[in-house]
Amino acid sequence: MSKIAADFGINEALKILGVKELNHGSSTGSDSFGSGDEISSFSPVDGALIAKVKSTTQADYDKVMASATAAFATWRTKPAPLRGEIVRQFGDKLREYKEPLGKLVSYEMGKSYQEGLGEVQEMIDICDFAVGLSRQLHGLTMHSERPGHRMYEQYHPLGVVGIISAFNFPVAVWAWNTALAWICGDVCIWKPSEKTPLCGIACQNIAAEVFKANNLPEGISCLINGDYTVGEMMTKDTRIPLISATGSTRMGKIVAQTVAGRLGKSLLELGGNNAIIVTPDADIKMTVIGAVFGAVGTAGQRCTSTRRLIIHDSIYDQVKDALVSAYQQLSIGNPLDENNHVGPIIDKDAVASYEKALASVVIEGGKFIVEGGVLSGEGYESGCYVKPAIAEAKNSFAIVQHETFAPVLYLLKYSGEVTDALAIQNGVAQGLSSAIMTNNLREAELFLSTNGSDCGIANVNIGTSGAEIGGAFGGEKETGGGRESGSDAWKIYMRRQTNTINYTTELPLAQGIKFNL
Repeated sequence: MSKIAADFGINEALKILGVKELNHGSSTGSDSFGSGDEISSFSPVDGALIAKVKSTTQADYDKVMASATAAFATWRTKPAPLRGEIVRQFGDKLREYKEPLGKLVSYEMGKSYQEGLGEVQEMIDICDFAVGLSRQLHGLTMHSERPGHRMYEQYHPLGVVGIISAFNFPVAVWAWNTALAWICGDVCIWKPSEKTPLCGIACQNIAAEVFKANNLPEGISCLINGDYTVGEMMTKDTRIPLISATGSTRMGKIVAQTVAGRLGKSLLELGGNNAIIVTPDADIKMTVIGAVFGAVGTAGQRCTSTRRLIIHDSIYDQVKDALVSAYQQLSIGNPLDENNHVGPIIDKDAVASYEKALASVVIEGGKFIVEGGVLSGEGYESGCYVKPAIAEAKNSFAIVQHETFAPVLYLLKYSGEVTDALAIQNGVAQGLSSAIMTNNLREAELFLSTNGSDCGIANVNIGTSGAEIGGAFGGEKETGGGRESGSDAWKIYMRRQTNTINYTTELPLAQGIKFNL
């Protein structure tokens, strides 16, 4: 066990969560999670091998599907408020395990401990939301054109929901989907990222506690581990009516085509290339806080991370200087140490992508005002710590059009009206999150209008990063168009049915059609 893991009680956290203690190569011992090749989970914090898990084989997967489909037959018959009670208990268990699970998220993924705790809090919040929703799965009633007839709509469970999640939010996004799917009467099969498998095992163990205490089948929540080939088992499976996938646009296009090919449904949360527009009427202090957290929070590995800052030329130098000053105050290091602002990025492949992006900026004619680079030496032994960088660039640069999952921020200048800034903001393939910093009411309202931001999320005087569970989360264009979490996102997890009831002794046909026998 590494010194960092020992100092911050990672071993104890794993024991509490039912994941076998750190042993530099030990298996988790959870045979139910697979019998295939081993997957090694390394911490980007210190490069230490945490544990190994077994990947899911086709035979394992078939057993999981059998368990899930059998559980659905039981679970869907439970009244929705009773399903809500189970989710309430799950939320209470998360409160009990918040600290150790937050530590595991931080150590396995690399985000700050505070962000790890915040991610578990998101899970708790969506459980609370879902409990209330369990008594509000409402349909509609409609007047029939035929006398003595009644029409209404209702929603029924879909069945088995497949969830493919990404490493950057290794537990919260699963909970967004699972809490709502459970409320709707569905059962779930989850493939977490192969970069953060231990977080998946911990969550599965917590859910299993709740199901066991209530004499419910474990198949309501199923876990499979592995790379994209395991995900393909789900996307090709006609027994799974809905696949919810979070990840890159490239991955999402493959999932969408495969699922559509069997006429299934997909819920996609993909890439973001998020911008903040800074107008002459912006509060500079607020702008800097929002932009810096958006750009360096989670080491730039959020789908809502701020990638572009579109600044009016009249205040460009003022904002630029304030950002440079703020970046000089950033502390980079062990994310479990709450004195640090920025932790590592996920692995060496991500580091290579970061370095490639820095090189591309120079090749295309950009200029760095805060230099990037990979950190080395004491505290940076994992090789996954990089410097947050700021570059002056143009929106037309190929690298600016591309989403780099790392802390690289591009400053773009605009002149004229806010419509000019909107053209720049909307001039990318992605459409997830956006923000405007302004005290001008007309600019704010235009930003939110039909002629404004084309993103699924549009904020005024807050950054692009950080979403509350009460609102539907998702984006447009190459972000995939899906919606998760709040509002009426629950409807994607159910099938819609229109019912017409005739309570007369006559059988009139719609549209006045005559058919006499």
